[in-house]
Amino acid sequence: MIEVKDLTKHFGNFKALDNLNLHVKEGSVYGLLGPNGAGKTTLIKHLIGIYHQDSGSVQVQGEPVYENPSIKSSIGYISDDLYFFSQYTIDEMAKFYASIYPRWCWERYELLKQVFPIDSKRRVTRLSKGMQKQVAFWLSICTIPRLMILDEPVDGLDPVMRKKVWNLLLQDVAEHQTTVLVSSHNLRELEDVCDHVGILYNGKIVVERELDNIKSDIHKLQLAFSGEIPSELLSDEEVLHTSQNGSVLLMIVKGDRNRLLSKVQQTNPVILDLLPLTLEEIFIYELGGMGYDIQNITI
Repeated sequence: MIEVKDLTKHFGNFKALDNLNLHVKEGSVYGLLGPNGAGKTTLIKHLIGIYHQDSGSVQVQGEPVYENPSIKSSIGYISDDLYFFSQYTIDEMAKFYASIYPRWCWERYELLKQVFPIDSKRRVTRLSKGMQKQVAFWLSICTIPRLMILDEPVDGLDPVMRKKVWNLLLQDVAEHQTTVLVSSHNLRELEDVCDHVGILYNGKIVVERELDNIKSDIHKLQLAFSGEIPSELLSDEEVLHTSQNGSVLLMIVKGDRNRLLSKVQQTNPVILDLLPLTLEEIFIYELGGMGYDIQNITI
């Protein structure tokens, strides 16, 4: 669905994207993660055809996006910074969307009035931020997009409405093979909906894998020993993080699960627990190994 190869973008002397590669399969929900300033929004603006790359290629459904109306008309995009025509009501915005999106569905529009309880005759710009975000989803879902791109999509929505929106999106993924790419700092929420994850750092995708495979490759070990901690404990493995609280040692380690457990068991620990890792922890420890880590600073 999305194929980005060697994408590079400069703003003056600043290199925002550096030979970036991205692959998103059709019908998947892809979580784009990264710290502030990593280049997520710049990448998204290439995917929707606002920016033109300095070098490399950006393709959706096998075609370049930039200045390609037929591809753009199949993409739904909701940004964190919404824009609506200042004098338009929801109904008038719907007519505008219907004029430019060939797959627009009026039946959906009427049906979704039950999900988004807002008077469609109200002017959009006079609504609260959360209600405007609901309108953005309402209109975008009615375009029946082949690709939905979301940049911090559910900020401003209450928990019930967030659940409703994700249910609608995932229903389209299942029924219409809609592809969803979502950039968000709410990693707990992404963990529930994404099947693929890409981590963007310094303008490059540094990790891109299925979420289940990432979790199967990074392990959290909780250990305790009757005496001193063995000095050579997993010294030949890729240890992302180590911390100690009293006699309990916590280690985040990359590698094969069975091999790691076998090595640790040879040191005769009193306690050996394999704990589940969250997506937030994977994000922190992956980037921590690249120099973007949490540091204690005294002020």
